[in-house]
Amino acid sequence: MSYVDGFVSAVPTINKDQYIAHAMLCAIVFKEHGALKITETWGDDVPDGEVTSFPKAVQCNKDETVVFSSVVWPSKEVRDAGWQAIMEDPRMQPDQNPMPFDGKRLIYGGFEVILEQ
Repeated sequence: MSYVDGFVSAVPTINKDQYIAHAMLCAIVFKEHGALKITETWGDDVPDGEVTSFPKAVQCNKDETVVFSSVVWPSKEVRDAGWQAIMEDPRMQPDQNPMPFDGKRLIYGGFEVILEQ
């Protein structure tokens, strides 16, 4: 089974075009280093929760939009090697491809796929 990295972030809505450009470059780099599929989604129907929610989790402000992203890898081993190469890739350095959002509020994690249909 494959392995998935998931990300949730709050992006200033005004930076949508910058985010798309950033994501497009990231997708190229990730695929070059073993990723099978990259999905970037721009929040459309992401309600505030009473206790928890995507907006609360990333401390989303009124002028920001929640973004959900995922990267599918063939295995955790490919993902681990890929991430090491991605972090060393010059195109992923902040001076080459700055994040158009506050990375301190980014939530991420790696997930073992337990069901795929």
